[in-house]
Amino acid sequence: MKTARIYQRVKNAMQSGRARTDSWILEFEPKTAQEPDPLTGWAGGGDTSNQVRISFDSLDAAKAYAEREGYAYHVVPARERKLKLQAYADNFR
Repeated sequence: MKTARIYQRVKNAMQSGRARTDSWILEFEPKTAQEPDPLTGWAGGGDTSNQVRISFDSLDAAKAYAEREGYAYHVVPARERKLKLQAYADNFR
């Protein structure tokens, strides 16, 4: 049985906008650890299911999909947003 992780997309660190942060992502956890390739030394493996990411509009839709397909899943709770309220004049103190 495949195990899936459901989490909410995080804000892009390179921009101040919060676009697409309301979507939920389902991704599969790897069954085996990645091993170095003997020829190139790159990490890899035969399990390609950890490359699959499915996006959903809501948490309920992601849970329903996992249950319908028979995947065991766990939900990673979203972090609480902390607002840092400050005045423009605080930059000059």
